[in-house]
Formats: sequence, structure tokens, C-alpha cells
Amino acid sequence: MRLSWVLIFILVGVLWNTPVVYPLKILVVFLHELSHGIAALATGGRIEEIVVVPQEGGHTLTIGGSRFWTLSAGYLGSLVWGGLILVIAARTHLDKLLSVAIGSGMILVSIVYGGNWFIRLFGIAFGGGLILVGGLLSESINDWVLRVIGFTSCLYAILDIKSDVLDRSGARSDARMLHEELTPMIPTVAWGILWIIIAIIGTIFFLYVSGGNQASPKDDEING
Repeated sequence: MRLSWVLIFILVGVLWNTPVVYPLKILVVFLHELSHGIAALATGGRIEEIVVVPQEGGHTLTIGGSRFWTLSAGYLGSLVWGGLILVIAARTHLDKLLSVAIGSGMILVSIVYGGNWFIRLFGIAFGGGLILVGGLLSESINDWVLRVIGFTSCLYAILDIKSDVLDRSGARSDARMLHEELTPMIPTVAWGILWIIIAIIGTIFFLYVSGGNQASPKDDEING
């Protein structure tokens, strides 16, 4: 594992329960709910609203589409978002463009689909911040910002599944709804275990791809 990943892991771990990391946790909830919506759109449905609340929760109201894929897309979707951000940030020189693209997308989603004041406020504020970072700051700073976002999204996906599905199997989670509505023979905990295994393997894969031996000049510059 590269030194940069070790430093990010320590930084995120130390600050995990502080206000510093809180916006990143809300961002992951945003990506989680957005992933539900994208799954619905991809399978022929539509998004009615996306809601995110300050307590690090939310919901996405969709109509039509595959209920199976829509329910399955939340936790694993935020993992994929995080992994793609990690890989693009680490393996390309598109960091500034990626920051602007993510920020613009957040603002658009918040305005079009935002179902409460909090997601609109957060989406516009965080998205606007990313646009400013992409437009005004260096490629290296954007690289670090995106790596932290990507790593946090992967890590939080794992911890979120553990908390929502394994620690509180009776809670109204995606896994519980999948069990009750579509797969009564497969218990909630089984879905949680499967998803957390996929999330752990996925995180390792994305870290490996983003930190491979084929270093780019940008990586050499950052890691010294």
C-alpha cells in the first residue's frame, strides 16, 4: 500500500467521529441515495425525490424499474462511486475536471430531485465547494481531496452495511426490504453478509488498481 493511502487511512480514522469528516459522511449518504435512483432509471423507472437528513440517513422515492436492483444499489453504489473517484484521481490527470464534474452533478441532482431543504442546501454548498476547488486550486490538491472522498466513500459503505444490517438487523434497511418484498427465503443478515463481503473485496480491488506499481508523474510528485 502506498504511503498516501496509509496517511489518508490514519487521517480519516482519527477524525471519523468529528465534524471534519461529517460532510464526507453526508456525501456518502447522498451517493447511496443517488445510486438507488440511478438503478431505477437504468431499469426503466423514474426518480420522484431524493431525501437526505442531517442524522446521516435518507430515502429515495422511485416509481417503476427493477425493485431488486434498486434496493441492491445503495450500499454497493456508494462503494463503486468511491472506487471510481479513487482510480480516476490516482491514475489520471483529470482531478480538476473531476472535481468540477462531481460538484456540478451534485448541484443538478439536488435541484432537480431534492426532496427536502437539507439535501438542497448540502448539495449546492458541497457541490459549489468542489467546483471552486477544481477551478482555483492545483491538480495535486484536487488529487488529495478526491482521494479522501473516494476512500471515505469505500470505507463508509462497509461500516454502513455493518451498522444498518448486521448490528441492527431489525431496522428498516435496504436488506430488510429486499428480504421482505422479494426474497423471503434469504434473511436480512444474509444479504448484509454478502454485501459486506463484496464491499471489502471491492475496496481492496479499487485500492490495488489506484495504487498499482505503474506510477504516473503525478504520483511521483505527490509521494515524493
